[in-house]
Amino acid sequence: MKKVVAIVVALGILGALGWQIYRKATGAEGPPERKALPTPVEAAPLRVASIRDVGRFTGALSANSQFIVAPKIAGRLKRILVDVGDSVEPGKLVAVLDDEEYAQQVDQARAELEVAKASVAECRSNLDLASRQYERDAALREKKISSESELDESQARFKAAEAKHLVAQAQVRQREASLEVAKVRLSYTQVQASWQEGGSGSRLIAERFVDEGATLRANDPIVLVVDIDTLKALIHVTERDYTKIKPKQAVSIVTDAYPGQAFTGAVTRVAPILREASRQARIEIEVPNPDRLLKPGMFIWASIEFAARPEAVVVPVDGIVWRDGRRGVFVADPASKTARFVPIETGIIDGDLAELKSAGGETAVVDPAKPLLVVTLGQPLLEDGAAISLPEAKQPERKQDEPAAVPAREGAR
Repeated sequence: MKKVVAIVVALGILGALGWQIYRKATGAEGPPERKALPTPVEAAPLRVASIRDVGRFTGALSANSQFIVAPKIAGRLKRILVDVGDSVEPGKLVAVLDDEEYAQQVDQARAELEVAKASVAECRSNLDLASRQYERDAALREKKISSESELDESQARFKAAEAKHLVAQAQVRQREASLEVAKVRLSYTQVQASWQEGGSGSRLIAERFVDEGATLRANDPIVLVVDIDTLKALIHVTERDYTKIKPKQAVSIVTDAYPGQAFTGAVTRVAPILREASRQARIEIEVPNPDRLLKPGMFIWASIEFAARPEAVVVPVDGIVWRDGRRGVFVADPASKTARFVPIETGIIDGDLAELKSAGGETAVVDPAKPLLVVTLGQPLLEDGAAISLPEAKQPERKQDEPAAVPAREGAR
């Protein structure tokens, strides 16, 4: 084993001595240096384009207003006069309850009123009689014919009759009120759809909850009425876009139900808070719907334009990189075949384009005579001053009807 190790060491020493002799004989100082290969890249010139800062959000539509039609009294549902999808006007009769019991209450209240009026007439007659008796007793007392006690007794009967008359009149008013209450309760058997908001205009029956013959309690729902002439689109935005949204901003609404068709709306309400759980704020958008094409519950995409630049210097987003904590792009120099890193400041980002506000600390401009080429492919491998290779310009494609060029033969004239 020791012999083998010694042989290996000896061979290593001999190899080193041979390499030194070779270097001195040939004058070689070391292995030849490898030349760095250029990095293949693609580049695109800076250009001027229209760019917009548009926020895109998802949400759902809801009715502008809705309410449930319910009876104010209990009873059996005798008839229901509307169904889902029907149009209703303000004051339209929706349902009828069994009114037999309430009609009897009206008749009873009317009879009690008649009794009260008869009692008033009786009390009035007694009051007139007591009044005349009191006047006679007062005249006799002046002539010293009757005693003082007889006059006092006559006066007491007069005041008692007067009080009974007032009570009878009050009872008449009470019975009149009872009759009106009975009439009102009877009218409640005619269940109507009525509203004040928006004044007039028809609305739709969105849902029906009961059928004829059902026994209802007071405030049991019968139908749901909705207003869809104007809808509300509800979206939620994060704090990044929250400060950009203001009331009255125009909104474009699209939905899967009508592909290719956009509806317009406007921001009406911006919630003053963001929910802690989601870090989002609720935004309400008013969407006119005169043709009633849109329906509550539809899923929508809402686009809000925050800013627009009709002639902005743009750079592909794919070309933007970070180097040493700075944001910038690599500018390709076809003459020297190198790439130079230039710090930039961006503005609006729209899809795959970014607004270029400044480059290298100066305002970005496009020079048609000498456009800057921005590296769009291969930039992650580059450093400032790196060698690059650009693809050769493609030859124009031959048109389908254009004959191919035929090479000239040798000796052809």
